[in-house]
Amino acid sequence: MDTSIARHQDARRHLSKGYQMHNQSWEITTRTGLKLLVRTAGPGDQTALEELFHQVREDDLHFRFLSGQKSVRPDQIQAMIDVDHRTTETYIGFVAGSNLPVTTAMLACDRHGQRGEVAVSVHTDYRDCGIGWEMLSFIAKQAERSGLKAIESIESRENHDAIELERNMGFVVRSYPDDPTLVLVTKELGNPLAS
Repeated sequence: MDTSIARHQDARRHLSKGYQMHNQSWEITTRTGLKLLVRTAGPGDQTALEELFHQVREDDLHFRFLSGQKSVRPDQIQAMIDVDHRTTETYIGFVAGSNLPVTTAMLACDRHGQRGEVAVSVHTDYRDCGIGWEMLSFIAKQAERSGLKAIESIESRENHDAIELERNMGFVVRSYPDDPTLVLVTKELGNPLAS
C-alpha cells in the first residue's frame, strides 16, 4: 500500500540524531481517503491526548498498556508529551481541517539507537479507516530515517487485529520470552537515513 505523505516543513526528523523539530507536521491520506494532519506532540497536547484516549476502546487500552486499566492516567499522558525528542517521540494525528484527535503513535529507541519500540492507538469511531496501517507505516519511515535497524512492539497474543496488520506489513511474530500471553512483533528496516 502506498502512503501519501506530504511534508509541511522541509527539515527532516532524525530521532536518534537528536535534531529537535517541534511542531513539524505531515499530511497522511489513508486507503479510505481520510486526510490526517500528524505532528509531533508537545506540552499543549495533554487535553487532546486525554480526549483521544477517552475514545479508545477499553480492550485497545488493555492492549496498548498491557494492563487492566480502563482509562489512561495523567502521569501516562505526561510521559507521552514530556519526551526528549531524541530517543523518544510521540505523534498525534487529527482529522485534517479539524481539532479532532484520532490517533497517536509513540516511538521509543533503545539506548544503542538500533531498535525502536512502537505503540499506536486509534479513536474507536475511526478504526476501520486505515489509520493504524498508515501510522505504523509512518513510524517505520521515521525510524528508518533516524537510522534504526528495526522496530518492534509487544502485543497481547489476543490482539488479533494488530498482529494481523503487523504481519501484513512484514513484521515477524515470535513468542515473548517468559510470558505466554504476549508476542514480540519485529520488522527489520533497510536503507537507514534514506529520505
